[in-house]
Amino acid sequence: MPRNTLTSTLTKKSQITLPKKVRVILGLQPGDQVKFEVRENGRVELRPIPSKIEENFGKVRARKKPEDFKKIRKTVEKAVAQEVTGEY
Repeated sequence: MPRNTLTSTLTKKSQITLPKKVRVILGLQPGDQVKFEVRENGRVELRPIPSKIEENFGKVRARKKPEDFKKIRKTVEKAVAQEVTGEY
């Protein structure tokens, strides 16, 4: 058997377990989807299907300026201080 050939057994429910080496190489995690492409020569290619997040990464642009976290922190600190001291 060639070095990159791995085997798996078909269960009674026609399911297979992908060998760990294949999952690692393809970066597959539980719940990921894969696509099987059957070639004319009888070979089957297994490819991961990118998640919707991965497909759309970088396509969405912010519509406004980023938040000023220093301003947010000051607002929260002021609100907490008022709550602690009872001053509103």
